[in-house]
Amino acid sequence: MTEVVTAPAPAIVPSGPNWGLDKFRDPLRVPPVIRPHSWLHQDEITVTMTRARMRLHAQLPETELWTYEGQFPGPTIEVRAGRQLRVAWSNTIDGTIPLVAVQQTVVPPDVLAPTRSPGYRKPDGSLADGVSIIEGVTDLPPWTVTHLHGALTNGGNDGWAHNATLRGHAQLTEYPNAQQATALWYHDHAMAVTRFNVHAGLAGMYLIRDAEEDALGLPGGAQEVPLVLTDRNLDTDPATGALTGQLLYKVPALGGALIPFSGPFTLVNGIIWPYLDVSARWYRFRVLNASNSRFYRLNLIDDGGTAHNDAVRIIGTDGGLLPAPAPVPAGGLVLAPSERADVLIDFSRFTGENLRLTDTGAQGTEPDAMQFRVESRTRNDRFTLPEKLSTSYVRLQHGTTVPEDHDHVFVALVPPGTAGDGHPQLWELGEVTDGTEPDGEGVIQLTDPATGNVRTFRMVANLFDDGTTFFLKHGRWVVWNLIHLGGPTHPMHMHMIEYQILTRRAFTRTAQGNVDGFDVSAGRTTTPLKVTGDGRPIERYEEGWKDTFQVQAGEWVSVAGLFAGATGEFMYHCHILDHEDEGMMRPFVVHPPEVARFHLHHGGSGHSGH
Repeated sequence: MTEVVTAPAPAIVPSGPNWGLDKFRDPLRVPPVIRPHSWLHQDEITVTMTRARMRLHAQLPETELWTYEGQFPGPTIEVRAGRQLRVAWSNTIDGTIPLVAVQQTVVPPDVLAPTRSPGYRKPDGSLADGVSIIEGVTDLPPWTVTHLHGALTNGGNDGWAHNATLRGHAQLTEYPNAQQATALWYHDHAMAVTRFNVHAGLAGMYLIRDAEEDALGLPGGAQEVPLVLTDRNLDTDPATGALTGQLLYKVPALGGALIPFSGPFTLVNGIIWPYLDVSARWYRFRVLNASNSRFYRLNLIDDGGTAHNDAVRIIGTDGGLLPAPAPVPAGGLVLAPSERADVLIDFSRFTGENLRLTDTGAQGTEPDAMQFRVESRTRNDRFTLPEKLSTSYVRLQHGTTVPEDHDHVFVALVPPGTAGDGHPQLWELGEVTDGTEPDGEGVIQLTDPATGNVRTFRMVANLFDDGTTFFLKHGRWVVWNLIHLGGPTHPMHMHMIEYQILTRRAFTRTAQGNVDGFDVSAGRTTTPLKVTGDGRPIERYEEGWKDTFQVQAGEWVSVAGLFAGATGEFMYHCHILDHEDEGMMRPFVVHPPEVARFHLHHGGSGHSGH
């Protein structure tokens, strides 16, 4: 399975295959902006989903897509904090999904290379060796539901995966926007087919503005640019090998399980390897990783291969502004699927030069994402980097800003192959407190690092349609404990609110990469798992408010949030979309504590554990 590359960035980044397309041929496309709150009495808008054809590169034919308002990515919706917006997400898409999905049998050690190339047919039109069609994908109708990722809104507006609609219907939503300035994004979230619908083009950005952000005088207008990173694959004409522009969803099949999609073409704002002409001044980029599964290790590189990350400052994360600008970590800024970064770049240091935004963690694909072309003249830029950003930010700590009286939930991220299941799994854990020693599959024992006592948990749910076990009380602080027992890195996203990372702890791992003490074949721990120390350091920018967290194998990551401001039924899941669709998604409920006493339900640990 694909892991995040953790080695330092190389001094010179080798080029990857371009498949006949010129890099930096097309200018960056900036999505149009919808500003409903700048118009009189325009607190209700309709966003129409429609089939469209767009050119992803000047040397390609047009590509057929599913889009919001005929754009890929969709228009950027920009609102004011505290001002409610109602959106009708209107589905007018006709026909079936415009992509071909195939799987290709692969073998270790290089399981990705066979699917990191365009096309899937031999010159005579027959399927290439080891390739088979994923049956049923081309028959998928436009069944869609939009989730505003990172929004604080009630469950009925959140984009519940089962509540998708067909053509001719609209999803009516209400967003209070009672949040600080930040960059959210909207995307399809339909049950079991999110990976296909998003891949077809259903994604866009959503910016919240407030007075705290306004007072900073950050670069704006043409100097504030969204950068939506995606990757795609394309079909080829069997006879000529020429790229057709047809979206191709080609994934590796290993040992009966499908590995998540990763494509050979990197797109920024829907353009393959674009360029952007910039002035010699500060710019603000709202960066979003909207890829299915690809992690990007982003570095600012010159034509000689030297990194210039010292010209970059991170000023915000998923949930809003940081308290102060933070440097790019050594080796680059790693963004997992759905993570956002608010960054400033000082181009005044590079007059007349070309720079590249490069993924130095790319594995077998072209690492460059886009090029910046800096003008030759100098500018009198009046912007200066602020020493302080968000004055409202508070760093969470156990026992103070997170009160001693708070709740806990425990979730295990389980490696592929556990008890014979080919996919990674998400296990909700209920604590066993009656003194019994449970046996069989699904038992997890942990040594509590605070007390030294052994705690026993049993898996109480792992598929989406299993009974709900996490019932959280409105107004309560909750600490989510994400325990990764082995397998690929998972970007875990919890809906409804923003969170902060409290701790990363580490377990010893086996040579296979799984946590020592967890028996994959038996699906349980054989000895209580014991924390061996702190995990990866929490970088300065990671101290900000976030809704998506990278959890690597062998880590116990604890994050905290206050469940206030909305109620209802929500979801949490891995944001590798294949993992989400294959079962790594579960519901939770937030309801008033006065109601909770009357709510009869079975099992669970989310409402009572401390």
